[in-house]
Amino acid sequence: MARLFGTEIPNEKRIEASLPYIYGIGRSTSKRILEQAGINPDIRTGQLTDEQLTKIVQVITTDGILIEGDLRREKQSILKRLTSINCYRGQRHRRGLPVRGQRTRTNARTRKGKKKTVGAQAKKK
Repeated sequence: MARLFGTEIPNEKRIEASLPYIYGIGRSTSKRILEQAGINPDIRTGQLTDEQLTKIVQVITTDGILIEGDLRREKQSILKRLTSINCYRGQRHRRGLPVRGQRTRTNARTRKGKKKTVGAQAKKK
């Protein structure tokens, strides 16, 4: 398996489909990277030469594409900033509720977690 930016990418897949294994690179970014590097996207990852791999790495670094740890750090700093300035989005992140205006009366189970029933208790006799 080829190793790029600390991520193992599978040898048996096409390089176009293997690059998205790296966090921060999707299919469209993968196509653009290969186009700039001048590499055929149909080549299997195992068939790439060392020169082609270094060319891919060079294109990613020179384009300023945030990947792996840098991207995770960037996302985390954005969330930290939102919570520190106490804006609405930051409050929603802090409380673990949907951020983008979705309803919470029903649904929103992904953000809220397992259902906790709250309501009236049965009368004691």
